[in-house]
Amino acid sequence: MPWSNQNGGGGWQGGGGGNRGPWGQGPQGGGGNQPPDLDELLRRAQEKLRQVFSGGNGPAGGGTGAGAGGGRGPAFLIVLLVLGLVAYSSFFRVNANEKGIVLRFGDHVRTVEPGLHLKFPYPIETVLTPAVTNITSIDIGIRGSGGAPVTVPEESLMLTGDENIVDISFSVQWRIKAEEAANFLFNVENPEFAVKAVAESMMREAVGASRIDVLQTTGRNEVQNTVREGLQRTLDGYGAGIEITEVKLQKVDPPAQVLDAFRDVQAARADQERARNQAETYANTVIPRARGDAAKITQAAEAYREQVVAEAEGDAQRFMAIYNEYRKAQAVTRKRIYIETMQEVLGDTNKLFLNGVDGGQGILPYLPLNELKPAPASGAASNASSSASNQNATGGR
Repeated sequence: MPWSNQNGGGGWQGGGGGNRGPWGQGPQGGGGNQPPDLDELLRRAQEKLRQVFSGGNGPAGGGTGAGAGGGRGPAFLIVLLVLGLVAYSSFFRVNANEKGIVLRFGDHVRTVEPGLHLKFPYPIETVLTPAVTNITSIDIGIRGSGGAPVTVPEESLMLTGDENIVDISFSVQWRIKAEEAANFLFNVENPEFAVKAVAESMMREAVGASRIDVLQTTGRNEVQNTVREGLQRTLDGYGAGIEITEVKLQKVDPPAQVLDAFRDVQAARADQERARNQAETYANTVIPRARGDAAKITQAAEAYREQVVAEAEGDAQRFMAIYNEYRKAQAVTRKRIYIETMQEVLGDTNKLFLNGVDGGQGILPYLPLNELKPAPASGAASNASSSASNQNATGGR
């Protein structure tokens, strides 16, 4: 035993002539406190472990039995622990938002769906479970610092197609492709940095092909779609296993140093556009009105022409009808035409009759009896007046 103080041992002898231990204590028979025996402590611990794993039996009688039990207990415990570790490392669970990537000695062998699965124990096979449904957002050109965002000029300042500098900030949202989760883990070392670098490159290319006024107004959606498609195409070429869900422009402004001047230019352009719109409105009002007046005049002229032509054709037809009748009875027609003409010419003039008696020297006045008649008050008065007039006319003759 290590603490045996025999005369021949010479291991822990005091310098004063007595056998003493390493702590300066004398042998047990000398009346001092002797330290506990380590072998005894180990033996007792083994006995307790053996009782636990052997169903609570008492210790074996004898030193040989204790030694044998002490050899079997730790081995059994080690075996049991190893079996527990093997069982624990052979089962794994994949959550609903994850994909299970199983590696065998570091080589990808299969991809498993969410649920409980079995594998070879560690270190033969290991499992990686990336979340494939989580959306990750990256801001480019701006950083969130507390409450107020901070612009990053080296990322946000870009040159447009009309040689203007524009301050742009935008965000990119992406997630892992479920069917390409292994590519996401092994093909790109830093996926977030790759997405950011490619997105900034695509945005600079799209901005360089556009004008600043288009970027601020109608071209925003087109630029966003162009950048998203180009970014997705490039990442697919890398085999990154990343799906770009959205690219959104947050700010499209001139640099702060020239912002006031740019706003003045924009206001002038707005005034120009307003004046152009007013002129076009006036032109759209005056020109149709002038065209309407011209069409009205043209239609009136055409109507007058049709009227004149119709009257001329009617006169010609009437003349031809009279001429045909004249050819049939020239004397009668001539006399009738003469009488009708004289009636038309002399109808509104004072009339004088020259009597052809006595050589035609006397003048016979014409008495317009019809003009002296009063207006008839009723039908009877009219008939009476008519009868009186006829009688007067008869007596005058």
